[in-house]
Amino acid sequence: MTPLLHDWQPRLVELARHHAGDDGAHDLNHLQRVWRTAQQLLARYPQADALVVMAACYLHDLVNLPKNHPERALASRQAAALASRELAALGFPADKLAATAHAIEAHSFSAGITPQTLEAQIVQDADRLDALGAVGLARLFYTAGRMNSQLAHPDDALAASRALDDREYALDHIAVKLATLPASMQTEAGKALGEARLARLYQFRDDFVAEWGD
Repeated sequence: MTPLLHDWQPRLVELARHHAGDDGAHDLNHLQRVWRTAQQLLARYPQADALVVMAACYLHDLVNLPKNHPERALASRQAAALASRELAALGFPADKLAATAHAIEAHSFSAGITPQTLEAQIVQDADRLDALGAVGLARLFYTAGRMNSQLAHPDDALAASRALDDREYALDHIAVKLATLPASMQTEAGKALGEARLARLYQFRDDFVAEWGD
């Protein structure tokens, strides 16, 4: 990392830690993973502003509302506003505040905001990639447990004869949302990583259903 990134990373980590809640799927480890993935994407797109990307990766969940909260879709806008205030108070480069705020706003699946900059595209892809693969699978069931969802439908785990319902059945979330993520990636590098991680989720689902007895 450049000296500027080395200088800002511990301050961003401390800011994220200060606002951390009790959601293990959106904790500091999640933020660190998103930043690591973003660095992989930055290697492919060196023209992006790495400081904007790093700040948005660490601060995108400053306001994190539960998935069943009525204002869930507003959380990323609230996080962007809070991040802008906190960063300004720390002396973050003023000419990068708007770009950082946009990357935070646009990261959210629920908000439905199209990323208008390469930095926002990278942050959105990196965050969505953390919902896929092995860690994404663990986060899926962790979140389902917090929402009191069942593991799967007792008689029709793959929803062959019923409507999918990922609020009621955790396994349904793979088809309802996670399977759509690779196609939604903004960068070609993100799409390739997403497809590889989704393949592992499908393999898990096949194994799960075989043991479930569907």
